Amino acid sequence: MNATDLEQLRYPIGQFKCPNPITSADISKWIITLETFPIKLEALVKHLTKAQLDTPYRPGGWTIRQTVHHVSDSHHHSYTRFKWALTEDTPLIKAYNEVKWAELSDSKTAPIQMSIEHLKAVHYKLVVLLRSLSNTDLKKRFIHPETNAEVFLDYNIGNYAWHSKHHYAHIENIMKRKGWL
Repeated sequence: MNATDLEQLRYPIGQFKCPNPITSADISKWIITLETFPIKLEALVKHLTKAQLDTPYRPGGWTIRQTVHHVSDSHHHSYTRFKWALTEDTPLIKAYNEVKWAELSDSKTAPIQMSIEHLKAVHYKLVVLLRSLSNTDLKKRFIHPETNAEVFLDYNIGNYAWHSKHHYAHIENIMKRKGWL
């Protein structure tokens, strides 16, 4: 497999490209993506066998199981970051090592339904919160310690809508390649 093929497997929908300026239509579209994602993901993966769940979505990549658990972990962190930015003045958030988290036993062996249910709850709370934000709130921000960059909340909504579609595509694509869809 060549580098271009691996890059396509790694970023099946491309990397996040944030519109400039971000419009209210963008925000609304992204929130709908976040609202519907847990149910779409559940429908995609609920009939997979243990062997299928333990199949990597690409060479050297996570298994489908690890990917589902990763999305749950990541979106939980994102929800917390929104809350910090809304309640503190440009907080420095805590990063986490997603690669090491994906290697923990719960990510490698636990049933995916627990992360699906967690995603449903986190996204329900997140969407309610996001729909209440004012334009001023959307311009609040946090600092990511790995890049030292300020991340605006309107951007973060788009980034996590992309993240949802990104990992959904990882799973959907391996299922198509394997003939499971």
